[in-house]
Amino acid sequence: MKSPNSDSPHRLRLAVLISGSGTTLQNFIDRIRAGSLNAEICVVISSRPRVRGIQRALDAGIPHHTVARKDHPSTESFSTSICQHLSPYSPDLICMGGFLDLLHIPPDYEHRVLNIHPSLLPAFGGPGYYGSRVHEAVLLSGAKESGCTVHFCTNAYDEGPMILQRKVPVLENDTPETLSYRVFTEECQAYPEAIRLFAENRLSLEKGRVHIS
Repeated sequence: MKSPNSDSPHRLRLAVLISGSGTTLQNFIDRIRAGSLNAEICVVISSRPRVRGIQRALDAGIPHHTVARKDHPSTESFSTSICQHLSPYSPDLICMGGFLDLLHIPPDYEHRVLNIHPSLLPAFGGPGYYGSRVHEAVLLSGAKESGCTVHFCTNAYDEGPMILQRKVPVLENDTPETLSYRVFTEECQAYPEAIRLFAENRLSLEKGRVHIS
């Protein structure tokens, strides 16, 4: 699997899809500014209006658009509109960061859309599992560890070949908030690492599994 700019000197162009506060977006912005992530964010698209993530894009001078899911009668029309807004920016990689809506991925973007999920998939994934709901479910289950998963997206929630996972222990006195904090700390490491692996052309797919060279 070859990133579009793997032989080019310029930085990987990222599009970031959000639905809320944009903490993952801010992590990317901070790492790019610090020089630890060789990329540029060419556009941010939100599926919700007036969310904090839009302000983060504004503050960073990043072009942004809102494509509200509620304004579209179907996943297909919503996905088409998202892709129409992406097209002028020619992103190399699309990164979902707290993007809560299903996106149908066209062939042009196949294996070029990443997501991060706050659990060790396939556990605690799928429709309805997002944000604090994931951490609440982990605690209710009695699981002894949790973590995060970066994966390629398919046309189903939280499915697709897994690239990286990072684990954290679940502590006896954990709350959804304390567990979320520790998991997000790992997300801040795992997602940029997956982007670097993609940019370096080190990811390959074989029989539905990702191999890292």
